[in-house]
Amino acid sequence: MSSDPVALVTAPFRGAGLDQLESRCKVVLDPWIEHRPLRLYRASDLAERIDTENADVLIVESDSVKGPVFERRLRVIGCCRGDPKNVDVVGATAAGIPVLRAPGRNADGVAEMTIALLFAVNRWIIESDRDVRTGQVYANGIIPYQRYRAWQLAGRTAAIIGLGAVGRATKWRLEGLGMNVLSYDPYNPEATHRTPQDLAALLAEADVVSIHALVTPETEGLIGADQFAQMKQGAIFINSARAQIHDTAALTESLACGHLGGAGLDHFVGEDMVINDPLCAMNNVVLTPHIAGATYDTEANHSAMIAADVIRILDGEKPVHCVNPEVLENN
Repeated sequence: MSSDPVALVTAPFRGAGLDQLESRCKVVLDPWIEHRPLRLYRASDLAERIDTENADVLIVESDSVKGPVFERRLRVIGCCRGDPKNVDVVGATAAGIPVLRAPGRNADGVAEMTIALLFAVNRWIIESDRDVRTGQVYANGIIPYQRYRAWQLAGRTAAIIGLGAVGRATKWRLEGLGMNVLSYDPYNPEATHRTPQDLAALLAEADVVSIHALVTPETEGLIGADQFAQMKQGAIFINSARAQIHDTAALTESLACGHLGGAGLDHFVGEDMVINDPLCAMNNVVLTPHIAGATYDTEANHSAMIAADVIRILDGEKPVHCVNPEVLENN
């Protein structure tokens, strides 16, 4: 029987991180993302799988980690997310199990999607593509150059709401396009605007408003009817974070009355949108189904961070990204 630790990995895991983990552990790799239909473990099922594999290291992305999982002899739990919200951290701490996370794993991917949504909305990419595909290039005797003019982004002002990893990755990309970039974040001293009063002033200056905040009691519903009204006439609203941060009904009204010029959204409450939603009928709105972070690089990034910290713990060293470091201090 091998003395190497057994790592049950139900997250997508690849690249140098997988190689590193395999150098120290017997790895049982069974990522949820490869299963058709979708397979996500409930806590009881995950506990049974831990028993079957005799695992002492658990690495997940979306499985439910609570209750019976903490009754197993796990040395460490790695959650391949920036916020390990699928893990009962309090329960893990009570059981003496350190929980790792992977902050900023998808920052570049989400920032790239933000730019893609912005270009798609501002330059009518979806509508003009549809014209070509359906033979409507010269519909009603109007040429595309007449229908699809836009202001260039260079020289315009963008407002970033939330200057964390994704916000910072978006900031330099927008600056690279020649935009003047403002930012609102009460917790980041590098933000140009940091108070609720500052937020109103920032919105009034922006031609583009891009959301990159986490959902918290402070940010849920942060952008509502008043905030949309404070935005410039014709401004573009982009949310590649979470729909809970804006009031969708207020957004719809602001678009319908012509105050906002367009919107790009990558997330909807409940992860889906009914096809008769008014937003679906608006040609100045681009909708994508929560895919901003869906890159192979996101997987490689979280694999590298989690693997490195797992090995640190196995070697008795301090991990870099541990949400309950007090567990290690008490051991």
